[in-house]
Amino acid sequence: MFENFDAILLARIQFAFTIAFHFIFPAFTIGLASYLAVLNGSYLKTKDKAYLQLFNFWVKIFAITFAMGVVSGITMSYQFGTNWSIFSDIAGPVIGPLMAYEVLTAFFLEAGFLGIMLFGRDRVGPKLHMFACSMVAFGTAISATWILSVNSWMHTPDGYVLAENGQYIPVDWMKVIFTPSFPYRLAHTLTAAYLTTAFIVGGVGAWHLLKGRSDNKGVRTMFSMAMWMIAITAPLQIFLGDLHGLNTLEYQPQKVMAMEGHYESHPEGAPLYLFGIPDDEEQTLKYAVGIPKLSSLILKHDLNAPMAGLDTIPDDEQPPVAIVFWSFRIMVGIGFLMLGAAIVGLWARFRGALYDHKFLHRFMLLMGPSGLVAVLAGWITTEVGRQPYTIWKLLRTEHSASPLDAPAVGASLLAFIIVYFFVFGAGVFYILRLMSKPPKINDMGMNAEEGPIRTAGTTPAQQTQSHHSEMISSIQKEKE
Repeated sequence: MFENFDAILLARIQFAFTIAFHFIFPAFTIGLASYLAVLNGSYLKTKDKAYLQLFNFWVKIFAITFAMGVVSGITMSYQFGTNWSIFSDIAGPVIGPLMAYEVLTAFFLEAGFLGIMLFGRDRVGPKLHMFACSMVAFGTAISATWILSVNSWMHTPDGYVLAENGQYIPVDWMKVIFTPSFPYRLAHTLTAAYLTTAFIVGGVGAWHLLKGRSDNKGVRTMFSMAMWMIAITAPLQIFLGDLHGLNTLEYQPQKVMAMEGHYESHPEGAPLYLFGIPDDEEQTLKYAVGIPKLSSLILKHDLNAPMAGLDTIPDDEQPPVAIVFWSFRIMVGIGFLMLGAAIVGLWARFRGALYDHKFLHRFMLLMGPSGLVAVLAGWITTEVGRQPYTIWKLLRTEHSASPLDAPAVGASLLAFIIVYFFVFGAGVFYILRLMSKPPKINDMGMNAEEGPIRTAGTTPAQQTQSHHSEMISSIQKEKE
C-alpha cells in the first residue's frame, strides 16, 4: 500500500500529525490551569459564588483535556525511538536530560497536585486546595519551559561539543537551556496559550449570551474575564511576535525570507507582500501584491535597509516556501483579528453594552477556536521554516530518520490516524457537550461524591467511624 511512498516523508507526516494533535491540548490547559487558580483565589477572597460556579464548570473540562494531552504526548517518545532513532542517538545526550527534567519537575508537579485540585476542596481545607491549584498552574508553565528549551536548542544550538562517536555532548548546561531564541520562543508560546484559553472561554460565554442566558452571573463573569484577558494579551502577543521575528532574522534568516516570500534580494528596501503564490521551481512569487519598503521598515526599522533573499541561499538549503508563507499569514491574520476583538470588547464595555452586543458575541463565538488555529499555524511556520534541518546547521532531516521501509512507517501512521480520530474525537465531542451547558450555582464540580474511593468501598475515615460506632455499641450493651 505504501511501497511507492518516501519513508522519510511519511515519518515527517506522522510526527506532524501526532504533535499537532497533541499541541492543541497543552495550548489550552496551560491557560486554563491559571484561569482555574485565579477563579479559586477570587472565590476565597470575595466569597462570590459566581467564581466557584465557574471553577466547577471549567475544572471538569480541564481534567478531560489534561488527560488527553498526556496520552497524546506519549506517542512523541515512541516516534523518537522508532522513526527518528538516528536523531535520538546523535542528540540524545542533550535533549534526553531536558525531557527528563520536564517529567521530573513539571509533570510530577502537575500530576501530584491534580487530584487535590479536582477532589480536595472539601477534604484538605481551602489553603491547601488553593496551593494545589497554584502548583498545577505553575507545573503547566514549567512543563512548557522545558519543552521549549529542547525545541529552542534544535533551532539555535549552543553549549555543546561534537564527540568522536558523532554525538553532541553538552558542556555548558546554561547555554544549552538558555539558547539565543529561548526567551522569545517561551514568551511567545506562553502568551499564545493564555490567549487561546481566553478566546475559548470568551467563545463559550458568547454562546450562552446568544442563547439568552445573560441573567446567569457565571456566564457574565466568564465573558467579562475573557474579554479583559484578550484586551491585555492580544496587543502584547503582537509585540512579542515582532521581537521573535527579529530574533529569527538574526539566527535563521532563510526562514524569514520564506515567511516574507523574498526569493530575490532587495538592496534598496524590501516590500511587504500581502498576497502571492510562491513557486519554488521558478524561484518567484507569482501575482505578488505588496507594500513597497514596508518589510525593511518592520524587520530593520529602516525603509531603505537592504534585505537578502533566497537567491543568496543554495537551493538545497531553502525551506519549502509555500507552506511557510501561508501558515505565517494565517497566524498573523488571526492575530490582528484578535486585536480587533479586544478593541470592540473594550468599546462595548465602556458603553455598558458588553452583555448585549450581538455582533461582539457572534464574532467571539466565531473566534472561539482561533487561538488553536493560530498556534498550529505558528508551529508550522517555525518548524517547516527550519527545514532541511532537524538541528539547525548541524543535522539534516534526511540524516535523522531511522532506516525503515515506507510500508512500516505508513502502517503506523494509518494506525495513529484511526485511533486518534476515534479516541480523541470522542473526548472532544464530550468537551463540547460540557461547554454547551450553562454553569449552575449548585454545580458540585468534581468534589465529594465523585471523588476517588478505596477498592474496599470505604475511606480510612469511614472505616474508623464504623469501628468507633461498633465500639460504642459494644460498651452500651455491656452497661445494659
